[in-house]
Amino acid sequence: MNNPWRSFILVEALLFVFALWQIIHNTPLLILLILGVLSVFFSARRRGHKSGLINFVLVTGIILIFISLINSPAVWLMVVFAILFIGLRGVEISGIDLTQRAPWKKKQMMIIETTNVESKNGRRFKRPWFANERIGSNVYEWDDINIDILSGDTIIDLGNTLLPKDDNVIIVRKGFGRTRVLVPLGVDILLEHSTFLGNVTFENEKYHLKNESLKVYSDSYDSNPRRLKILTNTLVGDVEVIRV
Repeated sequence: MNNPWRSFILVEALLFVFALWQIIHNTPLLILLILGVLSVFFSARRRGHKSGLINFVLVTGIILIFISLINSPAVWLMVVFAILFIGLRGVEISGIDLTQRAPWKKKQMMIIETTNVESKNGRRFKRPWFANERIGSNVYEWDDINIDILSGDTIIDLGNTLLPKDDNVIIVRKGFGRTRVLVPLGVDILLEHSTFLGNVTFENEKYHLKNESLKVYSDSYDSNPRRLKILTNTLVGDVEVIRV
């Protein structure tokens, strides 16, 4: 699990303990919580006897628990923190720049820094075993991509690079997780995918695979000088090839 998610779970657990402390020290809320838990427990023990009374007791218990919880400020802090965290993580994974249309960026001056050409021979890349990763949030020089990961969602955005003519290769091997490849128009694609269980979306077609391999081409793959080969292997997970 990533460090941000560990921190999220820790903060939520601390807020939950704080919420229980607030309820325990508030007698009316504590009585509502106890009555609600007892009602749910009683209806669960009687789940084999379907009757209007049992359902009424179950619904009443859930309502009592809900009322006791929403009257605790710590519970509201848990909800707000969860919404903010999940929203910001979603923006980070998707690569959306929320300040792109901000007024102070209308007259922003962009300075491009140049670097010396580095040899690609012998370059080493260290990747985490469990991670959500986005490649291509900024402009970058193209190089064939080879990814091995146990679990996590991967987004590869080719909209910020220029694919050279001839064959370009993306290889992704993972245990669990979704893989999305954003490919510019004008590039034809060969997708070869193997999975134990998952869906493939390619050229507006969707395939459901169960312990199968799939090999599909763009219509003009053989005649286009700029081609992309995508080779993926997953245990469980979806693969999407999206035109941008």
